[in-house]
Amino acid sequence: MQFIVNWNVNPEIINFGFIAPRWYGLLFASGFLLGAAIGHWIFKRENKPADSLDRVVLYMLLGTVIGARLGEVLFYNPSYYLTHPLEIFKIWQGGLASHGAGIGLLLALFFYSRRSKDQSYIWILDRASITIALGCALIRVGNLFNSEIIGIPTRGNFGFVFERIDSLPRHPAQLYESAAYFMIFSMLLLLYKKNTAFNRPGLMTGICLTSMLSARFILEFFKENQVQFESGMALNMGQILSIPMFCLGIFLIIKYARRKSARV
Repeated sequence: MQFIVNWNVNPEIINFGFIAPRWYGLLFASGFLLGAAIGHWIFKRENKPADSLDRVVLYMLLGTVIGARLGEVLFYNPSYYLTHPLEIFKIWQGGLASHGAGIGLLLALFFYSRRSKDQSYIWILDRASITIALGCALIRVGNLFNSEIIGIPTRGNFGFVFERIDSLPRHPAQLYESAAYFMIFSMLLLLYKKNTAFNRPGLMTGICLTSMLSARFILEFFKENQVQFESGMALNMGQILSIPMFCLGIFLIIKYARRKSARV
């Protein structure tokens, strides 16, 4: 039985002429809104001041956007942006790298923790990891609506034809990755509810990094290369950038797996 989806969804929700909101932007914003709701539940559960949550969300938003843009500039198109530096600021034209967003988040939450005496770096990372997995899942759905980060052609009975690209049935790599991140989000939420974040600080962050980066590394084999220089490479840039962050996750698991701590 063959199941082929002809995908030609307009990436714009509606076009008013002077403004045209897109599905990607809606899903990106939804990740932060849902993350803020989860954060509110966590802060209430652990008796943390509600006003500090606003600062967490702001730090995470800035870290995500700035890091993702600089990741695109430095990892994927450095020659272009170095010769057209003003283009760096045109985020609305697209060009965000998820690994850059990850690095930006790690740095942003470090600076946040430095100004929050009752919330250590590991404490905030463990809890933020839940919302990060959810946000990444929603962003990949946004990539689907944009018909970007497409999969390689498939000879199987299941595939998406991205009509804005070509007429070939392809792996819906965006959906594969989104599904993986939704499962990781569910796992992290369950671990948190079982008090793993309280009893094994750092373990949830390690699990988040290793599971998400493992999924990313494997699923890159089902994607088309994002930039031309990746042609002929044994591993593409997404896989190369996944390795050090995966190793960081392994380090955290080994370091914190046996350590117990009271609630902070």
